[in-house]
Amino acid sequence: MRAPGPDSAGPMRVRVLIVDDDALVRAGLTMMLDGAPGIAVVGEAADGDEVPAAADAHGPDVVLMDLRMPRVDGITATRRLRARPRPPEVIVLTTFDADENILHALRAGASGFLLKDTPPARIAEAVRQVAAGEPILSPRITRRLMDRAAVQAGAFAQAKATLAALSPRERDVVVAIAQGRSNTEIARGLDMTPATVKTHVSHILTKLSLDNRTQIALLAHDAGLA
Repeated sequence: MRAPGPDSAGPMRVRVLIVDDDALVRAGLTMMLDGAPGIAVVGEAADGDEVPAAADAHGPDVVLMDLRMPRVDGITATRRLRARPRPPEVIVLTTFDADENILHALRAGASGFLLKDTPPARIAEAVRQVAAGEPILSPRITRRLMDRAAVQAGAFAQAKATLAALSPRERDVVVAIAQGRSNTEIARGLDMTPATVKTHVSHILTKLSLDNRTQIALLAHDAGLA
């Protein structure tokens, strides 16, 4: 996660890159976000294959990524982007919340998803939220998406083996993350400070070679802990 950068006027703003093959969608998102407090739209891309160059040119903190594009889809573009050093956060955009590709995008490193008809204020809130390091999936949506993924025996065993690298306390934090709890809620439930929770989360991400809290939740589901 990178810290939001200053705009030309000085204050720190979340820099947003919009990626969608529909010019009208890009224009609409730009119009609704560029005037939102604490947000600056710094660039656009019309397809996933344009994302690396756009990211290099504009240095976004958050990328709004369409899932379905003609040349390079949003899943592939997200995976490539998240593999880069100090990558921006990614929010995938979709028309239907039952889109099976959402789960693949989350596994590729996206922090969450938004429907394209989400109210403007909620989109702006989501952008600020992921820039601060928080995923934007509600527990209800997370469970529904996870339940759509049929976990095979091999995936279950692999997930269990991966989580075996964690301490008992770290496993408690993993379960709480999978339940959709915030750092403050986890701290209260496990009798620790939010700073300690944040440290545990950082260690978990490093130990398991994961990108974000959403991937922690997905792994916990694969292991039968959610």
